[in-house]
Amino acid sequence: MSGLVDVLVIAAVAALVIVRQFRASRIDTDRRWWVLPAVLAVVALREPGLIDAHHPTASVLLLAAEILVGLATGAGWAWTTRVWVEGDGAVWSRGSRASVAVWGVGIALRAGLFGIGALLGLRQDSSALLLALAATLLVRSGILAWRVQAQRPAGVPGSAYGAAVPQPTWKEPA
Repeated sequence: MSGLVDVLVIAAVAALVIVRQFRASRIDTDRRWWVLPAVLAVVALREPGLIDAHHPTASVLLLAAEILVGLATGAGWAWTTRVWVEGDGAVWSRGSRASVAVWGVGIALRAGLFGIGALLGLRQDSSALLLALAATLLVRSGILAWRVQAQRPAGVPGSAYGAAVPQPTWKEPA
C-alpha cells in the first residue's frame, strides 16, 4: 500500500477506536490482550522505511519520541477510562471526557513530531505511526487488565455463560 493509504487506514482505525471507547463495553480478561499490538508491531517492523538511511540518528530519535508519545497516550487513555464491576462479576469500561483530552494531546504531539521531521528533511514512513499505535494499544490494554484484576474481588472468576443464573437444587422424590 502507498503511504497515503496507510495513513488513511491508520486514521480510520484510530477514529473507530476513539468513537467506540464512549460506549460501555465488556472487558474480557481471559483473552490475550497483547496479540493485536504485537501483530501491529510486527507489521510495522517489517517495513523497510522505518529509519531514514540518510539521517539515521535523527530518524531514530524521532521514532523514539513517537513511541514515547504512544506509550504516554496509552497510559493516559487507560487511566482516564472508567472501569466498573457488575453484580455478576462482569467488568465494563467506558472512556471519559478526559480520554478525549488525552487523545487530542496525543494527536497534536504526533502532528508536531511529523512537522519536526519534515523540517529536518527526514523521510517519514507510516510504519512509525503504526508502531506508536501498537505501543498505545499495548500499554492501554495492559493497564486496563491490571486495573480489572485489582477491582475484581478475590475468588470471583470472570463471568461465564450462565454464571448469574441460579442453579436448581436437587430434591429427592417423595
